[in-house]
Amino acid sequence: MDVMKAVESLQGDLWGVWFLIGAALVFWMQAGFAMVEGGFTRAKNAGNIIMKNLMDFCIGTVMFMLIGFSLLLGEDYLGFIGKPGFDLFTNFANFNFSTFVFNLVFCATTATIVSGAMAERTKFLSYCVYSAVISALIYPIEAHWIWGGGWLANLGFHDYAGSCAIHMVGGICALIGAAFLGPRIGKYTKGKDGKTVVNAFPGHSLTLGALGCFILWFAWYGFNGAAASDPTQLAQILGTTTIAPAVATFVCMMFTWIRNGAPDVSMCLNASLAGLVGITAGCDAVAPSGAVLIGAICGVVMIFAVDFIDKVLKIDDPVGASSVHGVCGFLGTVLTGLFSTSEGLFYGHGAGFLGAQLFGAVVVGVWAAGMGFIIFKVLDKIHGLRVPARVEEEGLDIYEHGESAYN
Repeated sequence: MDVMKAVESLQGDLWGVWFLIGAALVFWMQAGFAMVEGGFTRAKNAGNIIMKNLMDFCIGTVMFMLIGFSLLLGEDYLGFIGKPGFDLFTNFANFNFSTFVFNLVFCATTATIVSGAMAERTKFLSYCVYSAVISALIYPIEAHWIWGGGWLANLGFHDYAGSCAIHMVGGICALIGAAFLGPRIGKYTKGKDGKTVVNAFPGHSLTLGALGCFILWFAWYGFNGAAASDPTQLAQILGTTTIAPAVATFVCMMFTWIRNGAPDVSMCLNASLAGLVGITAGCDAVAPSGAVLIGAICGVVMIFAVDFIDKVLKIDDPVGASSVHGVCGFLGTVLTGLFSTSEGLFYGHGAGFLGAQLFGAVVVGVWAAGMGFIIFKVLDKIHGLRVPARVEEEGLDIYEHGESAYN
């Protein structure tokens, strides 16, 4: 019996270590986002992109320490928020630092999704204030509904690793922010026939974009797998987390090859991320066949979403964050209601779970859109969101930070 207890204790310790390794991998996603956003935008703004991604984590850490963590995982109050508290400071000897670090890196991921959509024209100070608010209030409150014992969890809503709570929320805030800012100078012009011409602004380095994509894919194994309860579940999660983005990328390659006459590199990189975002809600709940279908659907829908936002809504999102994270985060959450082997409609379990997924995604989306609208509206009125035209044309690196990423 003593041997068995020792083995069980060792297993518990190993899973505790893996939990923290997973958190470290999620932190590494900040580097991935910085490379994707930097590569997909112009060189004159690369330093600004790096600084925003850095400060998303650093400002987010401060705000999460002060209020965000307790709102997320504090004692539940009416199913809506956690009770604010300062156990990190007043009871640190008994404080669960593993849970704190794990949830902190997830919070920072939500904040940094917005950076790319608002790239190349946002005042740095205004962006820092937004980053503080999403880390202190917007993310922790809705995440409490899902993971902190809140009302959505009690309805049976399932978002294992954050398609809805993290990616959809970040993507919706990104769309609202980009809409408030308006397009970059020269993005939309009038042709000789009077019709609007949508001008592409190629990023300065597909190489950096690809590096960022691979970093994110690698780190996603921690993002989805860190909370696994045993080796079997971990293997399943890593399997679905591999299948969905691979299929999404393959489908995107074939689609763009047929439509455009050549496979689109930047769109395929985004398709990899779209598949990862889509599988995140149900990575623990779907079979490989479900992962294939979720990946394929997200890979195609992302393409149409990018075109719709860019050409119909005329909202300038330089990196496609609204489509990759917002649209595919919503899709992945709802599709879990179809493909979950234990509760999904396609596995004979009725429409109740699907309804909970759809309802939860809509409510969280309304929360994110409403709060995003308020914070960006207030910032725009008080300090302004957008840099002057001269700063935008010459580059944010020099004017906002006094130095350039490339010399």
